[in-house]
Amino acid sequence: MASRKKVIKLVVLAFAAMNCAIASAIDGGSYTGFAPYTVFGIGDLYSAGSAYNATMGGVGIATRNNRYINTMNPAAVTARDSLAFMSDFSMYGQNKLFRQGDLKSANNTFNLCDFVISFPLWKTSAMMVGVRPFSSTGYSYGYYETNEKVIYNVGNAAHAYSGEGGLYQVFASAGITFAKRLSIGAEYEFYFGDITKKYTQTIEDNAALALSQLYDMALTAHSAKFGLQYEQPVGNKLRLGFGATYRLSADLLGYNEYSKSLGSIATEIRSDTLTVSPGGPRIAGELGVGISFTYMDKLRGEIDYIRTDWTNCGFEYAPGFAVNGADAPVFRGAVSQKVRLGVEYLPNISDIRYYHKKIAYRAGAYFGTENYTVFGQPISTFGITFGATLPVFRWYNGVTIGMELGQRGTLENDLVKENYIGISVGFNLFDIWFRKNQYE
Repeated sequence: MASRKKVIKLVVLAFAAMNCAIASAIDGGSYTGFAPYTVFGIGDLYSAGSAYNATMGGVGIATRNNRYINTMNPAAVTARDSLAFMSDFSMYGQNKLFRQGDLKSANNTFNLCDFVISFPLWKTSAMMVGVRPFSSTGYSYGYYETNEKVIYNVGNAAHAYSGEGGLYQVFASAGITFAKRLSIGAEYEFYFGDITKKYTQTIEDNAALALSQLYDMALTAHSAKFGLQYEQPVGNKLRLGFGATYRLSADLLGYNEYSKSLGSIATEIRSDTLTVSPGGPRIAGELGVGISFTYMDKLRGEIDYIRTDWTNCGFEYAPGFAVNGADAPVFRGAVSQKVRLGVEYLPNISDIRYYHKKIAYRAGAYFGTENYTVFGQPISTFGITFGATLPVFRWYNGVTIGMELGQRGTLENDLVKENYIGISVGFNLFDIWFRKNQYE
C-alpha cells in the first residue's frame, strides 16, 4: 500500500507538470520548439514515443516490452503484466545552432514528450490514455529590403516574421492479444492547439506605409490509428517480432482570425472558419512497419520504416499556412521517409548485488527526409541517440535519461543548416494494483 501511495503522488506531480507545460505552450508564454523551417504548415512534427523510445533512435512499432509503456503502436498496450498499473511522463529539452552562409544563431527549447497511463481491461486486453505534442511552430527572423526599386519608391524597409504555438494530441488506445502471439490495437486521436503567425513591414521614412498582418489559428482535428504486432519464438532464447501501424489522415477544423493594418489604422479584420475540402488543409496519413528481435530479455534490437505523404495536404496556398515566393510557394509538401534503428542491453534485471547490472543501456540512430521541400529541394535529417534507464524503488520503476545529436538541412543553395543536442528525461512508474487480497 505504501508503494502504491508513492506512485499515486508521482502521477499527480507529473500530471501537474504536464498541465503547466501545455498551458505555457497554448498561452504563448514560451517557445516549445524553434526552427526557421517551422514557418510552413503546422510546424515541426514530433517523433512519437517517450524517453524510452527516444533513447533507441525512436523505434517502437515492433517493440513488446512489459517493463515500459510503448505508445508508438496501439497493439503494444497488451505487452504488460495483467495486474499492473503503469504510467509514463517524459520531458525533452533541446539546444539548436543555426547557420546560413556566414550567419549564426542559437536557441534553447523545452517541452513534454508525453504523459500516459495504462491499465488492464480483461485477461489479454488492456488500454492506455494520454497526451503528447504533435507539432511545434517557433520562429523569429527578419531582413532589410535590398531591391533598389522598392527602396527608391517607398524608402528603407525592414521585414520581420514571427510565429509560435503548436498542436497537441489526446489519445486513447485499446488492444487485445490472441494465442499469446498476435496483438491488434486501435487508437482514437484528438488534435488541438493554437498557432499564431505575424508579418510586419516597417518603412523608415514613412510610417503611414507600415504594414502588419496577423494570423491567429485555433485548430482541432480527429483521427484514428490502427496497429498489429506478432512475435514468433525461435528456440528457447530468441523471439522475432513484426509490427505495423497506419494512421488515417485528418482534416483540420477551427478558426483562422486574420487582421491587417496599414500604418496605425486597421483596414481589414476578418474571422473565417477553416473549410474542409478535398485539397485540405489536413494532416497526412502515416504508414509504419518494424521488425525486432529479443534475446533472453537481455538484448533487444529493432529497425522501423515510417512514411507520410504530405504532397496533397493543401498547405501551399492555405492562408496562414503557406509561405509564398514571387511566383510560387517557397515550401511544398513532400513525402517524408524515415528509417530508425535501436538496440537495448540489460545485463540482469534481477541482480541483487550489482546495481549497474540492472541498468538498461540503449543506443540508436535515424535518418530520412522531412515532410516538405524548400525551393524544390528535399530537407534531410539524421541523428544518433543513447541513454539508459536507472531502476528505482521496486518492480520496474525507473528514470530514463537520454541524449540526442542530430542535424537537419544544408548550407547549399543558401538554405539553413541546423545542428542540435537534445536531452530527454522520463519517469516510468509501475505497481501491482489489481491483485486480489488473500486471506487464510
